[in-house]
Amino acid sequence: MLSTAEALPVSVTSEFAFELQVCQWAERAWVPADDSAVLVARQLGTKHRRWDTVVLECDPDGLRERAKLGAESFDSDLLHVLRNAPADWTYYRDALPDPGYPWRYVRESIHEAADRDALDTRKRGNRIQIRRVRPYPDWLRRIVAIENKPDLTASAARDLAPQLERDVALSLADEVWVATAATGERVEPVLLTDMPAAAGVLTVDADRGTAEDVWQPRSLSVADPGTRILDRPDDDHSAARFEYVDPDWKRERRLAIAERAYERGWRAYADTMRPDCRHFQLRADETGVYPYCAAKERVPTAAECRGACPSYEPEPPIWRSKGWPLDGGPGGAIRRLLDRRRRRQRPGLSE
Repeated sequence: MLSTAEALPVSVTSEFAFELQVCQWAERAWVPADDSAVLVARQLGTKHRRWDTVVLECDPDGLRERAKLGAESFDSDLLHVLRNAPADWTYYRDALPDPGYPWRYVRESIHEAADRDALDTRKRGNRIQIRRVRPYPDWLRRIVAIENKPDLTASAARDLAPQLERDVALSLADEVWVATAATGERVEPVLLTDMPAAAGVLTVDADRGTAEDVWQPRSLSVADPGTRILDRPDDDHSAARFEYVDPDWKRERRLAIAERAYERGWRAYADTMRPDCRHFQLRADETGVYPYCAAKERVPTAAECRGACPSYEPEPPIWRSKGWPLDGGPGGAIRRLLDRRRRRQRPGLSE
């Protein structure tokens, strides 16, 4: 149920709650460099690095064209097929570049794309021919990565700085930021920490749900080779280990991240939490809408809102009976509400 009974802002009791505030603010107030449309997601990245908040700046027309391919994301294998699919019927091995892995996996991706109506297929003899349904659009312009640390203590800053250095060196995102809670001091403590100069700094007012950029980031060279830092010893006598990353790999990874962000958005927390618990609510204040646990009287973390939680109580069956006005019970209504709000940010998708 959506509750607006309390006018007080939802208190930031965890990094998860702070993360949701940053996502709310970014969706509402992020100003792109041009006419780009903005999509916000959370907890995305690669197997080596996961970002707390991801802001996509997208071509508006391309974003509408992307919606014609559906709301589900396409992984790297599917993107390889869709981006290279020909306009006319062609044997798939002649149409697609060598993927660098066995062709049988390409055939699996072809069948999956066809099942999702994103690709036309037919057989001529023993050969599978493919034809694109529509061109895969060039919809992604920029990726902005934000690391969220509401309480940036000295030890937290020491742990965060190497992560940001790796992000800057790899330059997979166009910009890298760190967001922390505003202290109100004349000079914010985060500006006195040993952070990479290329990383921007946001200070977030949790009470008002606003943010201020107190240090501008440097735009990173996403089209150039990147450097993946494998090991950086603490002492000054040992050499760091690193490897170069090909621009083509970066291009593919960026698009794969954007695809997952397109499907999930930042409201996907309902997919892993328990909105079917009788204590689970959505609570609104002037800063946005948040999950709220009536048993704990706070925003629960995604890790603790599980069936194993001692306070978990399934919705009474009577709440889900008769099909009206809450078809499937309050938990089902919460999922549908969040899904509608998520789809609203993707122009061209039907409600």
